[in-house]
Amino acid sequence: MSKIKIIPFGGVRENGKNMYAVEIDGQIFILDAGLKYPENELMGIDVVIPDWEYLRKHKDQIVGVFLTHGHADSIGALPYFLMDFNVPVFGSEMTIALAKLAVKKHKEAKKFNDFHVVGESTAIDFDDVTVSFFQTTHTIPETLGIVLETNEGNIVYTGDFKFDQTATEGYQTDLARLAEVGSQGVLALLSDSAGAGIAGASTREKDIGEYIKETFKYQSGRIVVASVASNIMRVQQIIDAAVAVDRKIVLSGSDIEQIIDTAMDLGKLKLPQDLLISIKEADKLDPNQVVILETGKMGEPIKSLQQIANGDNPKIKLTDNDLVFVTTTPSYAQETEVQKTKDMIYRTGAEVKFISDDLNPSGHANQNDQQLMLNFMKPKYFIPIQGEYRLLDQHAELAEEVGVKPENIFITNKGDVLDYDNGEFHVGEHIDVGNTMIDGTGIGDIGNIVLRDRRVLSEDGIFVVVATIDRKKKKIVARPQITSRGFVFVKTNHQLMKQSADLVEKVVQDNLDQKEFDWGHLKQDVREKLNRFLFDQTKRHPVILPVIMEINQHAKKKAKNNSGSENKKEKANHKKEQHRGRGRGRKHQADKKKQGN
Repeated sequence: MSKIKIIPFGGVRENGKNMYAVEIDGQIFILDAGLKYPENELMGIDVVIPDWEYLRKHKDQIVGVFLTHGHADSIGALPYFLMDFNVPVFGSEMTIALAKLAVKKHKEAKKFNDFHVVGESTAIDFDDVTVSFFQTTHTIPETLGIVLETNEGNIVYTGDFKFDQTATEGYQTDLARLAEVGSQGVLALLSDSAGAGIAGASTREKDIGEYIKETFKYQSGRIVVASVASNIMRVQQIIDAAVAVDRKIVLSGSDIEQIIDTAMDLGKLKLPQDLLISIKEADKLDPNQVVILETGKMGEPIKSLQQIANGDNPKIKLTDNDLVFVTTTPSYAQETEVQKTKDMIYRTGAEVKFISDDLNPSGHANQNDQQLMLNFMKPKYFIPIQGEYRLLDQHAELAEEVGVKPENIFITNKGDVLDYDNGEFHVGEHIDVGNTMIDGTGIGDIGNIVLRDRRVLSEDGIFVVVATIDRKKKKIVARPQITSRGFVFVKTNHQLMKQSADLVEKVVQDNLDQKEFDWGHLKQDVREKLNRFLFDQTKRHPVILPVIMEINQHAKKKAKNNSGSENKKEKANHKKEQHRGRGRGRKHQADKKKQGN
């Protein structure tokens, strides 16, 4: 009997960051390696990726990374993963092309080139495990589900999926293949739960395309369209709409051009030759002839729209006749940012339209789709993934409705280990799996303490105290100097500053008078007393940074003596130079007298 473990490293009880490890008889299969965009409280953090410390200890067991599609929630963490693990990467042609783009942007991983293109007809043997694939419908072409065929039955990972009977070639679900996988016997199903809250039918992509065309048709001014760069289906719909109403497209975004070029090279995107123009060329055209496709950094357009609305984008300025048309569905974590962005755009005089206000353009399965997938697979065990807890719970209820036993459904957390033992899955040991936060070039060097300090700084500011002491004479050499930023306005709080300085002076002197002096105790004492005083006065807790400097009188006296010695030497040398100078002068006069004679 095979030994099987299923461990989620992300993607459960959260949006994004999909990554799951399936260990079968000592071999570890990594399913996706995604990131998620930070929530509001993660101040200054660019993206969040899974913590794979456990995998570092078992790196020799990893046989490869298997990718379902090319969105950031599935491939965004891949470059960071490949910095630590040199293992092959498998995915469809489009997915691998986008994965290569992501990896090339990171100098520590850009030399990696062990990529393998697979398709729905591919089967790869790893000893007693065979990995195969099936095509699903999503907003990017060649999205695949993954099947791990074991002696105990299939372990199926759906990835992102939905059912759409109007899907075009490259986006169509292979229903026959789904039935085949289900008929072989599915031991465990890991299925997309992101759309579990959608009770009604999702809008067909064909209807979404028509909606975009209608929006373009009845807009008289310029249109700024916000979309996720890697949402190839949506980009194609925007291109088709622009062609239909005879508009030109300006590409704006850090990675949109590369993604479009890649998709065109692979034949996944159809683009008329003269459709794309520069922003300078667009300025010469009438506004009703222009579409600006804004994708923003890493494909998330919301932040870029804020920059445009604030006037921070030197190339794009919003006017009264512009329409900002958001064709993406932002994550729940960005809801506050979305509302703020709407307000900022309206202030410029432009209009705002969200496609999600009128349609349900989700690329994820709704409740009916999820139950259809369950009926195709008929799994013995079910693990809902990809979504917040409420969505996982709703998906679990949907599974019960189609006959999955409640005791065979596991709503997991990051680090939970599902062990297959004696023909049954159960929750085994838990491993520590946190979040690895990326801030600029720093990977994992931002922890809870730093985030707490950033939060305090943003709320209550900083209070810096500088004092100079002479420890031998046990006295304060200079009165404490206080600097405050983001706490109170110093000019109107002179009394508070003076009282704070008096308090610090007393605390420092009390510590100097002690028989045993300790630097750590002194700084901690200053922090505690000052923190208590400031809270009593202001009801705030700023970050307090005491800076205590020591002056060494002996070293100062020695330096003074050395300085005196140097001065004596300099005077002596100066006299010698003067004497030599007078000697050279007398010799010069004697030589002149001799020449005259």
